[in-house]
Amino acid sequence: MTAQVEMSGEQLRLVVLEEGQRVLAAQQADAVPVAFTARDCRVAKGLAKTRMYAGVDGVMVPVVTDAEKHKRRQKIVAKRRIAARQGRRHPPLPPRPHGADLPYKEFKTITFYDESNEHHHVLLSRVRRTQVGPLLRREAARLKFHEADERLANVDGASWIPPQLEDAQLQLHGCGLDFYHLAENVHATRRRVFGDDDPAGQTWATTLLHTLKHDGYEAAHEQLLAWLTPLRGRKREAAKHLLGYVVARREMINYPEFLTNGWQIGSGPTEARCKTSTTRLKRSGARWNLRNAESVSALTNLRDSNQWQPYWSTCDTTKT
Repeated sequence: MTAQVEMSGEQLRLVVLEEGQRVLAAQQADAVPVAFTARDCRVAKGLAKTRMYAGVDGVMVPVVTDAEKHKRRQKIVAKRRIAARQGRRHPPLPPRPHGADLPYKEFKTITFYDESNEHHHVLLSRVRRTQVGPLLRREAARLKFHEADERLANVDGASWIPPQLEDAQLQLHGCGLDFYHLAENVHATRRRVFGDDDPAGQTWATTLLHTLKHDGYEAAHEQLLAWLTPLRGRKREAAKHLLGYVVARREMINYPEFLTNGWQIGSGPTEARCKTSTTRLKRSGARWNLRNAESVSALTNLRDSNQWQPYWSTCDTTKT
């Protein structure tokens, strides 16, 4: 793993983190060759048509809080005091870095992939939600996303995502609400209105989802309004909440069009990358500095995007 170079665990950790920062800098400078572009994303073998999907999601990463950093520093200071009484001296400690205000922070996953998911390009970033658009635009340009014959996005319905897709100017032919997330909201309402096991509730949910999938938003909206009218109390509030969820995402509920064109209606590849990008970060007991978490995930995504060898081929190995 270390090319037969002996080093301590701490030195290896520092090398990994530093290399992760180099990867991030190289990506920003467009110095890492991409593994594919739009012309490689054919809908099927033998067909000339190309199709690419873009996905965006948020994923929580465990981080070190400021209180934890303060506690760690106190332990180090206590050990140094004991060492000082024993005649051992240490250089002064650097200023204590600040930690996070909360134990988990949201990172953003950006994914581009083709119809078969043979090609995928992944990025994990700690930028704010409002800064995702420029990252999307940058990576789309690298992949020549605009040259794909069909450009789609499937997302989970979080309200901050569509504005970032628009800001990225991806010129999408369609942006869909992940059907699984929609179904989750429908079944959550079913349980609140009908209870967990009522067959009538199962029938209602199945019928509504069928309408959404095959007839579209308008038919489902009318169906929801008719169902909601006689409800009262908490049941009515639950129904109104679902109605509001659907209305707010009406432009993304376009499943009949997607199915007619053979487009996917799920964001599974993006959801999967949320897991693979953070597997190393979520090991038992792990807590991260934000910068270090981004560094490690950069190396993971370099591998998952099939850019590992292209990246190292651009490095000057003569420098030490």
